[in-house]
Amino acid sequence: MITKLEDIADRFHEVEGLLADPQIIQDQARYRSLTKEHAELAEIVGIYDRFCRMREEITGSRELLQDPDPDVREMAQGEIEGLEQQQEELEQQLKQLLIPKDPNDTRNVVLEVRAGTGGDEAALFAGDLFRMYSRYAENQGWQVELLSAAESEAGGFKEVIALISGKGAYSRFKYESGTHRVQRVPETEAQGRIHTSACTVAVLPEAEDVDVEIDSSDLRIDLYRASGAGGQHVNKTESAVRITHIPTGVVVSCQDEKSQHKNKAKAMKVLRSRLLDSMQAEQDEKMAAERKSQVGSGDRSERIRTYNFPQGRCTDHRIGLTLYKLDAIMQGDLDELISALTTYFQAEQLATQEA
Repeated sequence: MITKLEDIADRFHEVEGLLADPQIIQDQARYRSLTKEHAELAEIVGIYDRFCRMREEITGSRELLQDPDPDVREMAQGEIEGLEQQQEELEQQLKQLLIPKDPNDTRNVVLEVRAGTGGDEAALFAGDLFRMYSRYAENQGWQVELLSAAESEAGGFKEVIALISGKGAYSRFKYESGTHRVQRVPETEAQGRIHTSACTVAVLPEAEDVDVEIDSSDLRIDLYRASGAGGQHVNKTESAVRITHIPTGVVVSCQDEKSQHKNKAKAMKVLRSRLLDSMQAEQDEKMAAERKSQVGSGDRSERIRTYNFPQGRCTDHRIGLTLYKLDAIMQGDLDELISALTTYFQAEQLATQEA
């Protein structure tokens, strides 16, 4: 770790020198790139400098342990214990900062929620999950744009897709992919029996135009009349759009807008994100296997999280965390859950690095 940190410090000082070069300053693209790199390295180098000073102080205090005066030795021992604790904290910070950054962490999110096993109750829960995520996003000051929605006759959604735009959105949402199970008494249940239903959530980083090149000849675009539950959003013109990416077979539909052009733009946004996700998964087979196991089939037996309404609890099965504040969670209070997941998966990455 020390060798890696010394290399980072050397690069930081090299970048500092380059930023003072008049020729670099005139090259705006290079200057911006170096400024960004300098900012990214500055935090690590700052903590590493403190870590090095702490080591020197500990060495100095240890020399005092040889002093003939017992009071000096006692004072030195107390200093060493305090300094070593601080050094350990700095070391943990450095280890976390050295975890390879997920290049998608700063991206916006394409959030997809689909009803799985459970019929109407699953669709209602899909609506509840979508509202939960929307409220969380709004609490963060992020924007939520509905891209596509297929409503169910009983309410809720068979499928709902939205773009969530905001700094660090993907870094906070990325552990939500998977099957979410709900246990509660449906409003239509006369006997008061608890039913179990499930929904699947997929979280994709939003793709930029430069990420995925799509040849227009690879697309089949079908237009049809929009329709909705109970006659809602029925359109007399063919404004709904279905786009098929022929090489991969990926199909995206959008009928949320009355404008055919807006529906096409939204569908292309989802298509790009799905293709980007597919491309990244192909580059990393391990990631592909992990994503498949997380999202699953929507069956009740496959789940990452359970929402038990009679007991007011929410359990994340990946980390064994149970919180008894389901009402607050369904209102978008997700920080405790998301922070615990982030800490857990970062610790796994650290363990992998150290192995």
